[in-house]
Amino acid sequence: MTAVFFNPLQDGYVDDPWSHFSEMREHEPVHQLAIGGYSLFRYDDVFALLRDPELSVDDRNIDLDDERAQLRAEFGEQMEFESILGMDPPDHTRLRRLISKAFTPRTIEALRPRIETMVDDALDRMAEAGTADVVGELAFPLPFDVISEMLGLPEADKNQIRDWSGAIVKTLDPIISEEEMRAAFHANQNLDGYLGEVIEWKRQNPADDILTAMIEAEEEGDRMSPKELRDQVNLLFVAGHETTVNLIGTGISELLEHPDQAATLRNDPSLDSAAIDELLRWVSPVQFSRRITLAEIEVRGVTIPPHTFVQAALGSANHDPDKFGPTAEQLDVTRAAAGQHVAFGSGIHYCLGASLAKLEGQVAIGRFLRRFPDARVEDSRWNGRINLRGLDELKVSVA
Repeated sequence: MTAVFFNPLQDGYVDDPWSHFSEMREHEPVHQLAIGGYSLFRYDDVFALLRDPELSVDDRNIDLDDERAQLRAEFGEQMEFESILGMDPPDHTRLRRLISKAFTPRTIEALRPRIETMVDDALDRMAEAGTADVVGELAFPLPFDVISEMLGLPEADKNQIRDWSGAIVKTLDPIISEEEMRAAFHANQNLDGYLGEVIEWKRQNPADDILTAMIEAEEEGDRMSPKELRDQVNLLFVAGHETTVNLIGTGISELLEHPDQAATLRNDPSLDSAAIDELLRWVSPVQFSRRITLAEIEVRGVTIPPHTFVQAALGSANHDPDKFGPTAEQLDVTRAAAGQHVAFGSGIHYCLGASLAKLEGQVAIGRFLRRFPDARVEDSRWNGRINLRGLDELKVSVA
């Protein structure tokens, strides 16, 4: 067997992770990482890992290296960001049930007219200018403004929250420097304090918004604690926002680079829903998810010890020809099986915000393509992130 090593820091990886994933699927689908832990690259293994009820998502079950142990001791409780992403049952079950009361399908669908207005306003500004940065003018502000309006946050605070969330999101990468980790912890402190003040104000001034609904969500006398509320709102900005930015920005870029697929979607609005699933499969806005073993497990003959970090390569699974056939490495907005992607994870930790992200993606990408049939890419720049891979900039001509 050919010796291969997964190194997301090598030159060209962010531009093209797919060739690296292909190599890993073929030669070493269960790979021991140089940084510790393991990574799984084939769809069947990733899907099984995500749905295994015997695995944990609580990082406190990992045997920490010396550096992370020192940082945990230094920052204490400030390192404990307890979102549902890092909770096991029964805590996860309880909290997800409460949060889902504020994210019903009816609540999300009711946002469609406002999202359409936001998108049309951005497209009007692009049309007037003739050129635009799709990320800066559409992909980034749209989900941020939607989340802020949903929560009823003050307009003046958006830029500050954007800076904090940008620092915190780096912690979702599998490789992070000590400097980035420290910056993320300080940003989390600041955001946590700010959200505490907002939540207290909202308790005294309830309104028709998601934050009020989360505060008032109750089942059998149980409500979220102040810290639980802060951490879940924090999660909306850190994970919910960045992933949708990547879907919209990278999705538009890929369609403009595949004009035949753009034309197919442009001419048939009935494909909007299926096309978003195909774009989620194709660009995989979240490239990796993780689980922690509580006992020894075996995958394809490889024994993984307990208390070990196991990385599910979602991006690789979504391009696996064993699942999606010989055209897995082709973009096809008519693909019948596109909805079987794992871009939102699977099992009990399936993304609560999936329906909102898909709605924003459908509206933004569909309306952009139909408004600007002759749009073309002039320049683009990747954000350099390993996990939440996307574009920092996408300059297009829309005239």
